[in-house]
Amino acid sequence: MPIIKSAKKRVKTANKARARNAHFKRSMRDALKAFNKAVASGKAADIQKTQRDAVSALDTAVKKEIIHRNKAARQKAALAARAKAAGAKVTKTTAKKSAAPAPKKTAKPAPKRPAAKKTPAKKATK
Repeated sequence: MPIIKSAKKRVKTANKARARNAHFKRSMRDALKAFNKAVASGKAADIQKTQRDAVSALDTAVKKEIIHRNKAARQKAALAARAKAAGAKVTKTTAKKSAAPAPKKTAKPAPKRPAAKKTPAKKATK
């Protein structure tokens, strides 16, 4: 057991982080298991939904730095390959679009002012 106050605090924060990481890791594993079960059942709609959930769980784990991004990319590619082999349509996710388009600017930009003239540097005398 640590004696120094800062070391005691690190033990507390490490325990909190361990619990938090375990939660996200468990949810990621559950999502992957659900995908495997859906592939075994062969229902295309279930495969697509569970694949989307599994990819989301992998992305969350990468964002929380629980797994490395290359591992997540490798697993997502494997998920897509298994889904395609099982006969599910591959759907690409797109970035969310904003609800309202940005308003257009109608005012003309202000004209540029000419650059200020620099004064010549003084010569040093010896």
